[in-house]
Amino acid sequence: MTTRLGLLFLDTGGLETAQHLVTGIAKEHDIPWSIVFSLTVLTLLPAIALSMTPMVRLLIVFHFLRQALGTQTAPGNQTLIALSLMMTWFLMQPVLLAVDQQAVAPYQAGKIDGWEAIRLGLVPPKMFMLRYAREKDLALFASAAHAPRPSTPADLPLNVVVPSYILSELRSGFQVGAILFLPFLLVDIVVASITTSIGMMQLPPVTISTPLKIFLFVAVDGWNMLAGSLLKSF
Repeated sequence: MTTRLGLLFLDTGGLETAQHLVTGIAKEHDIPWSIVFSLTVLTLLPAIALSMTPMVRLLIVFHFLRQALGTQTAPGNQTLIALSLMMTWFLMQPVLLAVDQQAVAPYQAGKIDGWEAIRLGLVPPKMFMLRYAREKDLALFASAAHAPRPSTPADLPLNVVVPSYILSELRSGFQVGAILFLPFLLVDIVVASITTSIGMMQLPPVTISTPLKIFLFVAVDGWNMLAGSLLKSF
């Protein structure tokens, strides 16, 4: 009986109806590539922010400053990350604007496809990284990747440019951090010398030097000076 009903259903055009139904369901559940691309970018956003932006240098300098002041947990990690993120967004605005003009707007207008939009969108961040990547680091990773010698640095692939940029930013961050450490280290040495010379062996020098370093940093408006110097370095 069931077989007869199935044959009757097919004879009366039920097969075509089923095909139309399946096609309609597939269309309803079809995910636009723009959503897939957006979700992929959101997933990779933390890695992109740490590897292709000034955030690496900013975080290193701020952590060096906290260690130099001797405050250990003040400001907290969340505060330093938030400040670094906002300064990174401020510094990367021209790059993001170039990506929008060169890749996002033409893609939304239907003038280019997705792969072309990705290729064009990677050019502004790549040029930004090449501006601060040292030639020594670029040569290191180009040699390790056995890449052919490019005519210009812009011809280097991203797998060479990104790690080179990170190495250069680490070096710059440590340079700034070392310079930042010197005046606070001088305060520690002076306080330790004075407390030792007058026989204050029971009182740790850090107990006296930490408030002095904080007062010195606040008196010279250190946060404004440091933020201004970091912004001018890009």
